[in-house]
Amino acid sequence: MIDPKILDELSSKVSQTLPKGLQALQGDLQHNLRSSLESALARLNLVTREEFDVQTAVLARTREKLQALEKQVAELEQKLNNP
Repeated sequence: MIDPKILDELSSKVSQTLPKGLQALQGDLQHNLRSSLESALARLNLVTREEFDVQTAVLARTREKLQALEKQVAELEQKLNNP
């Protein structure tokens, strides 16, 4: 999931850009904005970089195994066709 510090930082930056009249409500607005960001990001089904890297490594190993099996099948087919 997304690091809570990042959400706090983002909501703080957005609330700081508000006009002066709305900055009195900064605390409430910042809390609501953070909640909205968490909700929106949760719906996106994002993964962490670590999870992405693990799956990339798994995919690379799977591709290597597939290539080895394809080569093995090709060799066996060649043996069957050339007795």
